Amino acid sequence: MNEFRQFVMTHQQEIAQRTFEHIWLTLISLILAVIIGMLTGIALRFERKFASSVIGFIGVFQTIPSLALLGFLIPLVGIGPVPAIIALFMYALLPIVRNTYTGLTEVGDELIEAGTGMGMSKFQLLTKVEIPLALPTIFAGIRTATVINVGVATLCALIAAGGLGEFIFTGIALNNVQMILTGAIPSALLALFFDFILGLIQKHIQKILRPILIIGVILSIFLMGRIFFSPTKADQLTIGLEPEFTEREDGWKKLTQVYDLKINTVQLNPGLMYMAIKNKEVDVISGYSTDGRIKAYDLKVLEDDKNFFPPYFAAPLVKASTLEKFPELKEILNKLEGKIDNQTMLQLNFQVDNGKIPAKQVAKAFLDSLGFKTSVQRTGPPDLVIGSKNFSEQFILTEIFALLIENYSLLKVEQKSGLGGTKICFDALMAGEIDIYPEYTGTGLYVLLKPTEQEQKTLEGDAGKIYDFVKRKFKENYELQWLGPFGFNNTYALMMRSSQADSLKIKTISNLADYMKKATPN
Repeated sequence: MNEFRQFVMTHQQEIAQRTFEHIWLTLISLILAVIIGMLTGIALRFERKFASSVIGFIGVFQTIPSLALLGFLIPLVGIGPVPAIIALFMYALLPIVRNTYTGLTEVGDELIEAGTGMGMSKFQLLTKVEIPLALPTIFAGIRTATVINVGVATLCALIAAGGLGEFIFTGIALNNVQMILTGAIPSALLALFFDFILGLIQKHIQKILRPILIIGVILSIFLMGRIFFSPTKADQLTIGLEPEFTEREDGWKKLTQVYDLKINTVQLNPGLMYMAIKNKEVDVISGYSTDGRIKAYDLKVLEDDKNFFPPYFAAPLVKASTLEKFPELKEILNKLEGKIDNQTMLQLNFQVDNGKIPAKQVAKAFLDSLGFKTSVQRTGPPDLVIGSKNFSEQFILTEIFALLIENYSLLKVEQKSGLGGTKICFDALMAGEIDIYPEYTGTGLYVLLKPTEQEQKTLEGDAGKIYDFVKRKFKENYELQWLGPFGFNNTYALMMRSSQADSLKIKTISNLADYMKKATPN
């Protein structure tokens, strides 16, 4: 608790900024959804034959996974607040439309007949009878939409829209509980606060409806102005960063110090990050040196001319108890030691990322090329579980593990792929939910072990020393065993579109830093 309090105290300004971003993303999308949703519900009230089809169509948006919807919007409207607001608007629309329509249609026919008998027009009946009586139902929909939006808005951090999700996803990536709580607790409190405020408004809606509408319009104009009319400079470059890279010891903060690099930054989901640079939404990204999309999207990896990034050799990480139970695993998985170099891993990733070849097929073809057995596919209950993070390289390595184990032992394997970031895979391994997953020595060192400055100095960025240190510490601290490294070094890297890098004559990270100094006046 003391650590959480200290983290909050040292990040007050950032928390305030992210909270404000979260609020205005929620409010502007909600205001748009209320306006359009109520108008749609009212229209369906008079054209009931279309109600089922329209509400069903709007309901389809609710079935689309949030991240998939955000990814779909990037090629259409880019990154940042605009796709975030569109996605939040879509998710908020259904409860408002449905409740507006339901509330209006549940008004008793006798009341409508009475109003008609008094000489009221359809518009007067709607505004003076139906809507006032339907308001409790309508507000229930608005309150539901608000809670949905506060929750979904956390995901918008992954497309550079800001908000409290930045704390959550960075915390998950870095195994930092304090950071996760810093995003999750205010987000939950915001949902409760908005629901409480809407409850108060509902009680006094007749008195305060007009000022609320005026404030809502003014607020919408102001917030939309922030989105569409924020000044930008043509010569300024922007870099997209994945959550894990932004805060880790071998990541962005220290890199900017080493290279004296000043550049606009936005936080992006690792997968969406490559889409963003392909679509020219960002100019630079922090990627992985063996990623197949480097070749697919014609990206140039900037030379790390000051040797900032440590080696990130990949190797199987296994529970010691699993090796005790199945000692044959060590010999089987060590068959891969030194068999995959950088170029080979990049080509395997390229086949999955660009060629859209299934990871299992790519893994089998690779093992076949080395003369390994791959024909056996076992059935029955699993003896052990292999996990992976959520990107192509990990999917391929997981399939390689499974093929080797099932063809060189009598064990049946279950795969749990796409578990997310480092923290999720590591926690699953520690909890016994998985038995093996591919990990990287640099990640094991800086994200999980978090060495002291003195320990870092003794390692000197040496690949062998880092591997030995990580292997020893993991066995001592966690009872986990690193097996032999595959041979490739999937280090972090900064990369640009080749055409842009060539036109700006940027080949190294130092070149990028120098360009930004010239482009940014003192």
